Amino acid sequence: MSPVTHHIPDDIIEAYASGALPHAFSVVVATHLSLCASCRATAEACDVLAGTALDALDAGAPDADLRARTLAALDAPAPRSARAERPAPSSGGLFPGPVTAELRGRPPRWRSLGAGIRQQILTAGPLGTVRLLSIPGGKAVPDHGHNGLELTLVLQGSFQDQTGHYRRGDVQVVSDEVEHTPVADAGPTCICLAATDAPLRFNALIPRLLQGVFRI
Repeated sequence: MSPVTHHIPDDIIEAYASGALPHAFSVVVATHLSLCASCRATAEACDVLAGTALDALDAGAPDADLRARTLAALDAPAPRSARAERPAPSSGGLFPGPVTAELRGRPPRWRSLGAGIRQQILTAGPLGTVRLLSIPGGKAVPDHGHNGLELTLVLQGSFQDQTGHYRRGDVQVVSDEVEHTPVADAGPTCICLAATDAPLRFNALIPRLLQGVFRI
């Protein structure tokens, strides 16, 4: 596998490590960490720093109400917005552990978006959506902008656009300042894991008309 050259920014890794990152983005970060030793080391350093800071606090004796609330919270199930469990390094399969967990161990159930492009929405909620995208070699995603944050992680094949060239393990991070036309490289189908927290902003009429149907 080619070395990872496009990484998760440190502030997003810190949010993931603290549990503050919404679930959709946490899935992308966890998957990238399973493929990238450098970012995995950053996440582990965040854990160490957080533990050191907690050890340095003078906690004192908690009052009875705080103790009861803490014990109740420990018994409650973790919210979906909490970070994914720290991923192990990928064993080399197409779908690393965090993606396999979202798929519940089943193969993707693709839905056509037209022009050979397919998707499966894995999780959708008010804080974000995470989906798999399958783009045949040589095909382009319609020109679009963004109304929020998007993280796109390459799992197979590669693509390029105005911001750079992305291969397996690479993550593209774009905000509402970016407009681009991603094009899959000739060769194997480009499969990506993408998380967004707002609908895309398409420039052409037909993609805009179909946007609500495809939930993009």
